[in-house]
Amino acid sequence: MGYPMALNLRKGLDDTHTLLICDVSSEALSRFQEDSKGQGPVEIVKGGYDAIQKADTVITMLPDANAVKKVYLDKETGILAGAEKGSGKADYSKLIMECGTIETATILQVAKAVDDSSASKMLSFVDAPVSGGPMGAQDGTLAFMAGANNKDIFPTVKGYLSHMGKADAIFLCGDIGAGTAFKVINNYLSAITSLAASEALNIGSKMGLDVALLTDVINVSGGQCWVTSKSNPVPGIQANVPSSRGYEGGFRIELCAKVLGMGSQLAEMVGARTILDKPTLEAFGEAMEDDRYKGKDARVVYKWLNESERK
Repeated sequence: MGYPMALNLRKGLDDTHTLLICDVSSEALSRFQEDSKGQGPVEIVKGGYDAIQKADTVITMLPDANAVKKVYLDKETGILAGAEKGSGKADYSKLIMECGTIETATILQVAKAVDDSSASKMLSFVDAPVSGGPMGAQDGTLAFMAGANNKDIFPTVKGYLSHMGKADAIFLCGDIGAGTAFKVINNYLSAITSLAASEALNIGSKMGLDVALLTDVINVSGGQCWVTSKSNPVPGIQANVPSSRGYEGGFRIELCAKVLGMGSQLAEMVGARTILDKPTLEAFGEAMEDDRYKGKDARVVYKWLNESERK
């Protein structure tokens, strides 16, 4: 998702801004330079250490907690190490922002490291996870849920994020960690409704009903949800959604299960009783064991249900 997000950011910024890019794939970097030609300056940096010294804003879109710790906290190559090295040269504040869906504990660990850093006075750390998936990243219609201890930085945050998302869907959710909590709770619900909607539509399919018409009825009735209206799990019901592309190019079932697990952990941490998380995780786990569904968009649970025999 970071690739189309960065493309949209480059398109949105005027050419007085230079966009510094970094990725583990050299092929992706070369392709980005080609795709962004004529839209403003683009330069490659080796990593967070260099980026924070050259830029006044660093936005990361990382896959997991280990990557976040490496990029931000590594003593040799990390963003904080680079900020501390260059802190004597900077007389203004710098924004550092992580947009991946990362465990709250890791976000709070980075926030504490920022506060304890010798460069803390020049840094404002924000967690701003996204919702909308790869399609939203490509279309520039993502929603962002931001957490920041320095609330004064939010207009600047929103200014950057509005190039990658909808201005009316960029929220200041509270202090550091709140953005991540909002996102995890949202994904908890989205994962469960993916299975619930797939079950409902599969019942209709097994009855021989017109599933397209059933979808229309659901979407003007009490069963309407994002899954039925925006990413229908039944192939052919909606154009340009993963189910109509062989369940490719969406939110992989493995990632969906991961964030549902994060929501379950969050519930346990705060003492909230849950019912639906564990059976949904079991269903995802069974589907992921089958090579026909592994690596596909999470709505492939419809196909898994449809092709499975009732136990």
